[in-house]
Amino acid sequence: MARGTIYKVTFRRRREGRTDYHLRKRLISSRKFRLVVRKTNSHVSLQLVESKIEGDRALSHASTNELKKYGWKAGTGNLPASYLAGFLLGKRAVAKGYKYAILDLNRYKITKENRLLAAMKGAIDAGLEVPHDEKVLPKDERVTGAHIVKHAEKLSREDPNKYQAYFSRYVSAGIAPERLQEHFKAVKGQIEKEVM
Repeated sequence: MARGTIYKVTFRRRREGRTDYHLRKRLISSRKFRLVVRKTNSHVSLQLVESKIEGDRALSHASTNELKKYGWKAGTGNLPASYLAGFLLGKRAVAKGYKYAILDLNRYKITKENRLLAAMKGAIDAGLEVPHDEKVLPKDERVTGAHIVKHAEKLSREDPNKYQAYFSRYVSAGIAPERLQEHFKAVKGQIEKEVM
């Protein structure tokens, strides 16, 4: 609310709740590269960003959209796809000579074992150093999609109609959800081979 005759309008992104400028100032003042992770319902994208006076400069980029080039047939909005996108970014960054970054999640809430942290774990496993607490990272079983496999197996036994409805995209793409872990390992191996 305005108090008095002089009123200063706050930044639009602050009014909309899209940017925490205090956090952004601390991240930029650190003078370290930032691992910027953003998500939508169906994708996760990552950038390694260098902050300059004239603006941010993306040094490396990866997204779950790019996983199709490496043979990924499953969904792009799940935990295994997020990990693979982080792994891809980490490999590209290390190949360009970047070794260290700090995580920038902006206003996303940090919950244990979510897609954003899976993407960070992928970048760490690729060789990028990111300060973190091991407790919040997803376990290896979840990263490889074991939880999806268990759910698919349970549904195929108990309710085949629900199984068809939930996993129709997997089936139409030519991958059985029960074989997701093997598919994950194959795509990860392909990324390791192609990105040096």
